[in-house]
Amino acid sequence: MESAILLETQDLEKNYTLKKKTLFGKKAEVLQAVNKVSLAIHQGETLGIVGESGCGKSTFARLITRLIAPSGGKVFFDQKEITAMAQPEVRSLRKDIQMIFQDPYASLDPRKRVLAILTEPLEIHGIKTAKERRELAYEMLEKVGLQREHASRFPHEFSGGQCQRINIARALILRPRLVICDEPVSALDVSIQAQVLNLLLDLQEEFHLTYVFISHDLNVVRYFCDRIAVMYKGEIVESGDAETIYQAPVHDYTKKLLQAIPKSIESNEE
Repeated sequence: MESAILLETQDLEKNYTLKKKTLFGKKAEVLQAVNKVSLAIHQGETLGIVGESGCGKSTFARLITRLIAPSGGKVFFDQKEITAMAQPEVRSLRKDIQMIFQDPYASLDPRKRVLAILTEPLEIHGIKTAKERRELAYEMLEKVGLQREHASRFPHEFSGGQCQRINIARALILRPRLVICDEPVSALDVSIQAQVLNLLLDLQEEFHLTYVFISHDLNVVRYFCDRIAVMYKGEIVESGDAETIYQAPVHDYTKKLLQAIPKSIESNEE
């Protein structure tokens, strides 16, 4: 039996004006970063959105988290439209929708210790007492493979992989239902990528999470995701279960993405 739809987009659009209208009557140039994207994400699944840089996948992620406003279309979370929500409602929504960003260092405030970074979301939403927030932070550090003593350190004292674990801990400390993973391993060494991916899978099972996983790497998406949506020039050109997309792609752009994978990587996986 298929699980309920947690998040759905209907004809979602985001346009950017590149040049304003000139005195000579020329029309303004408009970039369609996201063009009428309609997707449904089911509770408990991992949907991969894959495409080259500039295809609109990160813009799509920011639209469904309400970090930016859409130019058109609608977003529904748990059957409730969130595109027209006022800021107080959006802030409340943050507890249910969190994001893990690509750059592990840039995502953390360098002036704050890890304990303050992890307890800040709880404090903003008025969750528990100060002592209970500290205990939750320590517990979350251990769940992502770090230790309690790491809470007193600053971000620059950690490796990239450790910083991304801290980012994961911060995203999950509010116990969200949906987590947007925007290229979460692309900035990490290859030897660390598999560790972080396996950690995300373990946490998904433990906390019953739903993931939207954004990547340019079809190999990573094939390993990590249940379904794949291929994005090209702001549009979804092909979607389906991960293995079908990998083994029998239909769209020419998907075929080109697969052809770009080094043969040595494909042979190692087989």
